[in-house]
Amino acid sequence: MTNRSTGTRRPPRRPAALLLAAVLAAPLLAGCGSTGAAAPAELRASAPASRPAVDPAQLTATAAATNAFGLDLLHALTARPDAAGHNLVVSPSGLATVLAMLLPGTRGATADELAKALHTELTPQQYALATGALNRRTPSGGGLTLRQSDDLWTQQGFAVAPDYLATLAAAFDAGVHPTDFAKDPEGSRKTVNTAVEKATEGRIKELFAPNAITPDTRLVLTDALYLKAEWASAFKPAQTADRPFHTLDGAAPAVPSMSQTGEFKYADGSGGIVGEPWQAVELPYAGGRLVMDLIVPAQGGFAAFSKGLDQPQLDRILGALDERRVDLQLPRFHFDTSEELTSTLRSLGVNSVFDRADLSGIAKEPLAVSTVVQKATVQVDEEGTVAAAGSGVGIAAAAAPAADQPVQLHIDRPFLFLIRDTDGGRPLFLGQVTDPQAK
Repeated sequence: MTNRSTGTRRPPRRPAALLLAAVLAAPLLAGCGSTGAAAPAELRASAPASRPAVDPAQLTATAAATNAFGLDLLHALTARPDAAGHNLVVSPSGLATVLAMLLPGTRGATADELAKALHTELTPQQYALATGALNRRTPSGGGLTLRQSDDLWTQQGFAVAPDYLATLAAAFDAGVHPTDFAKDPEGSRKTVNTAVEKATEGRIKELFAPNAITPDTRLVLTDALYLKAEWASAFKPAQTADRPFHTLDGAAPAVPSMSQTGEFKYADGSGGIVGEPWQAVELPYAGGRLVMDLIVPAQGGFAAFSKGLDQPQLDRILGALDERRVDLQLPRFHFDTSEELTSTLRSLGVNSVFDRADLSGIAKEPLAVSTVVQKATVQVDEEGTVAAAGSGVGIAAAAAPAADQPVQLHIDRPFLFLIRDTDGGRPLFLGQVTDPQAK
């Protein structure tokens, strides 16, 4: 499996030409006894000796597009009656990456719909290369682990277009794994899930639910993202105490809340940016490149604020952050989110990829996306943050205080959070906390 990680040395890569030779030889491997139940021999995609250069402007545009896509995803998920007012965490970077792996295989209206949902005007190949380049810009340093792994799982003997495989190799170093969905779909499902679980340090289990992979499955695309980051300024456990948190239903349960006073980037406002009063603070992780932004609407204003927040408004909020002395209280929280995203993507205008898909860039056989899934988890405590996400696509055969006084931000009400890479702005995780004690 391919890792872009801090402090982890990669094994030597095979030349990229071996990728195509190995995949084209997949029919021969089908007779070697490999099944979905046992981990098949990996056919490693390796980057070409000379990777195509990516225009810095395309990197900037793709990072901004991923932010906009993440907000669309958050709005669509929280608009559902069964999800409104609940804790939620998604990985815009993880889902955009797995869709960027799919995009070069799409054609016609299918490509247009997917590109529009991803907020990109780049060609599918440009978008894939830019997304992969952003993912490889992995920060490093003490107290920080960030890994991202991308893989392609194919039905043994299924002929995948060489150009499509070459794009995945150049953009993502995607590992290619021949498996046998047709004879052993359940064993194949377990193999894929086990690989994602291992890549996320056991944080993401059962990415694909039972029956999500069937004998008709031809390909599965996966992205696994794992983050463990220490705060640049840790909270002292002795200062953590039970404090009231005002939930959306009017209750105020006592929850363990951390506390410290220090220099942080802070902003507040009302009216001009979103129309609702808000406060925001940025907490840096060790190394100074990754940060967590906390955006806290005024009591009673969370629903309107969250619904109205768009990419330009988020940019203005983050751009307003400035160094202040802040008296900060933040509840500990730890929860998971698991979503089958077909209906959510349909609400964002992605339809033909599921119905009348043109995936002729992948293979000659008629194909359609059968499922898009993501599981994510986030844990925030005194030491820092552990977060992980697994994203997958199944493809089947078709049918203001004074400066010398600390400003007070006691987070005792629902809030939004964003974990991002300040170098390029890539959003790693995005979510909301409405009840810190809910799992």
